[in-house]
This record gives sequence, C-alpha cells and structure tokens, in this order.
Amino acid sequence: MGDAATKRGDSSLLQIDDKTLRAIRRPGALYRRGGDRIFTAVVVALGGSVLCLAVLMAWILYRDSALTFHTFGFFGFLTETRWDPVAGIHGTLPFIIGTITTSAVALVLAVPIGVGCAVFSAEYAPKPIATVINYLIDLLAAIPSVVIGLWAIFTFAPWIRQAVYAPIYLWAEANAQWLQPLLGSPTTYNMTSATLLLAFMIVPYTMALTRDAIKLVPAEQREAAWGIGATHWEVLRVAVLPAARGGIVAGALLSLARALGETMVVAMIVGNANRLPFLPFRPGATMPSVIVNEFREAVETLHFTSVMAVGFVLFLLTLSINLVAAYVQGKLIKGSFRL
Repeated sequence: MGDAATKRGDSSLLQIDDKTLRAIRRPGALYRRGGDRIFTAVVVALGGSVLCLAVLMAWILYRDSALTFHTFGFFGFLTETRWDPVAGIHGTLPFIIGTITTSAVALVLAVPIGVGCAVFSAEYAPKPIATVINYLIDLLAAIPSVVIGLWAIFTFAPWIRQAVYAPIYLWAEANAQWLQPLLGSPTTYNMTSATLLLAFMIVPYTMALTRDAIKLVPAEQREAAWGIGATHWEVLRVAVLPAARGGIVAGALLSLARALGETMVVAMIVGNANRLPFLPFRPGATMPSVIVNEFREAVETLHFTSVMAVGFVLFLLTLSINLVAAYVQGKLIKGSFRL
C-alpha cells in the first residue's frame, strides 16, 4: 500500500512538471537572437552608472578644492591646525580629529548594545516580542536626524549638562583638580553630547545588520550543535556567531561610516569650535559640521575651496571605511581572516 501511494505521489509530481513545462512559452525571436546580451548590457550599464557617479562626485570635489591644495599642499592642509578665513589660513586637522574621535567612541558605545539587542531579538526573544523590538529599531532608524537634533538642543543637552557633566566637574574640582583641564568646564553643547547622540543614531544600523547576519546562518549548523548536547549559549557561541562574524564586523564598519558622515545632529550639538584641543565637556567640531556651518559664509574663493576640500577629505575617509568593510567581510566569509 505504501508503494502504491509512493507511485501515485510520483505520478502527480510528474503531472505537475508536465503542466509546468507546457505552461512555459517559447521565447520570442528577439529574445532568442539577443535577449541575454541586452539584459547583460542593461545590468552592466546600471551598475557602472553607480561607479561613474562616485567618480564624478570625487572629481567635482577635487576640482573645486584644487586652489586650496595648490595653496597649502594636500598634506599641509591635512596637518594645519588653524582655520581662520579672515587671515586666509585653512587647515582640517581639528575637524579630522573631531570626526574620528566622535565616530570611534560612538561605535565603541553602540556595537555592544546593537549586537546584544540583535542576539536577543534573533535567538532568545519570543516571536511577538522580537517583532515589536525589530519594529521599534527600524522606526528609530527612520527618524530624521534634524528631529533628533531639535530634541537634543531643547531636552537632552541641557538635562545631561546639569545631571551628569556639572556633578562630575564639581567632584573633580573638590577631589581631583588635575582632571579639570582634561575635562573642560561643562557647556551645553560639547563633544560628549555629540558622541552620545551619534551612538544612539547608529545603534539601529548595527542591530539590523547583525540581526540579518544571524538570521542567515544555516539551520543545519544550529542543529548540529544541538545534536551534540550543546546549550543555547554554546550553540550561539560555537555555531552562530562565528558564522555571522563577517556580517557583524561589516555592519559595525558601515555604522562607523554612517557616523563619520552624520551632519545635522553633530552640527546642532557639538558646539562648533574650530580649534584644538577638543575636551570632553567643551565645544568641538567635525568635518560635516564645519561644512554645514561654513558653506553659506564662504564668499571668498579660498574659503569656498577650503570647504570643498574638507568635503573631499571626508569623501575619501568614508570611501576608505566602506572599502575596508567590504574587504573584511569577504575575508571573514572565506575564513581566511581572523580577528
């Protein structure tokens, strides 16, 4: 009886396959002559247009900043610490330091939170709770940065100055006066507030990319670990995270690139002080913030080209981070690169 049912099942599959084959239409004459070639040409053109757009963008930025590089030199512009449009002196070193500092510290703060939330959502949380968490995280990622900046100006920055920065500074004044020059007197808009907001903004990206990387781990790897008696934590540590590490690291680097290019929140909350040293409780500046603040005031040619030069350096920096992310992800997936 079982053999008969099997035969009936096999015959029904054959019938379905025959129906499917009869439903497939023969391609037209145009497709038979050059369909694959046309499709390949269209796909290559679309992909190449993205590369051409990036090259065109880089060329325009370099063309409009050529006067600055000719005046100060490329490395001279990178290492100059003064930004004084009145005196005709422009250097981007303070903004490079401010950009890298705020973005790197924000990444250090955001990655543990993002990865932890992703692991909980993908591996531990019941499906209804995981759905709510994922929805809220995606909603946070969709909030416009200018809205977060307005909230920071009127609520977050004044509150954290009174609740955190001022008590720390007063404690240092009474117990460790050597810390005061390192902290700086607390202001409402400063480097630390900008860093915390950047961390808040990149957590959704880190979590979403980590969650997707964990979800893509084959179920067979989990089942193999379960089969040898591993606990839930051991399955996660031995079978899931090693397989997902390429996506996790790439997600962290892409979040770093996102933080490097963030403009509105940083410009609204960092304080925009164009001089070194940058102290935690004092105003600072980043490359995106100096671009948005100086662009409308750049009426002189050298001033304008210097702002464009800052944009060109920022473009190179973010491009480098994305290339490193792609390289590390490829190496981790192939297993030829170890952290």
